[in-house]
Amino acid sequence: MSYKEQIDLNNVPQHVAIIMDGNGRWAKMQGNARTVGHQAGAETVHVIAEEAARIGVKYLTLYTFSTENWNRPTEEIEALMSLLLDSIEEETFMKNNISFRTIGDIEKLPQNVQERLATCESNTSKNTGMCLVLALSYSSHWELTEAMRTIAQKVEQGELKSEEITKETIQKHLNTDFMPNPDLLIRTGGEVRLSNYLLWQCAYSELYFCDTYWPEFRSEEFSKAICDYQSKERRFGKTSEQIC
Repeated sequence: MSYKEQIDLNNVPQHVAIIMDGNGRWAKMQGNARTVGHQAGAETVHVIAEEAARIGVKYLTLYTFSTENWNRPTEEIEALMSLLLDSIEEETFMKNNISFRTIGDIEKLPQNVQERLATCESNTSKNTGMCLVLALSYSSHWELTEAMRTIAQKVEQGELKSEEITKETIQKHLNTDFMPNPDLLIRTGGEVRLSNYLLWQCAYSELYFCDTYWPEFRSEEFSKAICDYQSKERRFGKTSEQIC
C-alpha cells in the first residue's frame, strides 16, 4: 500500500512548513548549473501544492528565499528573481481554489517582483481552499527583530505597558499572525537544521527530515511525511494520560 493510500484524511496537519533544500546540489549532480535545479524545484512546488490542497492542508508555507540568500552570487539571485516571476501561475491557484500570501522583507525584492506578488495575492484573495505562503527575504531573526521594534515603539508611545507584553503580544506582531503555527515542518536535502526559519512558530512542530533533494520530492514522499506526522503523539508538554 502506498503512503498516499495510508493517509488519514481526518488527521491532516492544518499547517505544513517546508524548507525546500537541495536544488543546487541536485543540479550539480546532473552536471548542470544551480539555476537548473531551481527551475526543477519550481515544478515541485506546483506538485506539492496541489497534493497538499487535495488532502486538506489549510496552510502550506515554503521557505523560498532567506535574508541570508542575498549573499549569494548576483547572477544566481537575478536568476531566482526571474524564476519567481515566471513560476507564479495564477491558473494553478484558481483551478485548485488556492489563495496566495507572502511573509518576509518584501520591500527588498525588485519592484516588478513586488508588483507580481501583490497582484497574485489580490486576485486569489477570495479563494477559500488552501493558502500557499512563500517566505521571501525572510528569516526568524529579521522577523523577531521587527516585532520587538514595533512593540518597543508602542511602549514608548504609551500604547502598551511593558508588563502587558505576553507571548500572544509577540505572536500578534509576527509576519505569520494570520495563520496558525506549523503542525509539521519538512526539510528535504539531507540537512538537519532549521536555518533561521519560523523559529518561534515551530516550538512544538513535528519535524521531518529526508535525504531527497527538493527537485525529486514528489507526492509519495510528501505523503510519507504526512504519515510520519500522523504516527506521532502530540502532547505539548502534557502526559499521554492527559491527552487520552
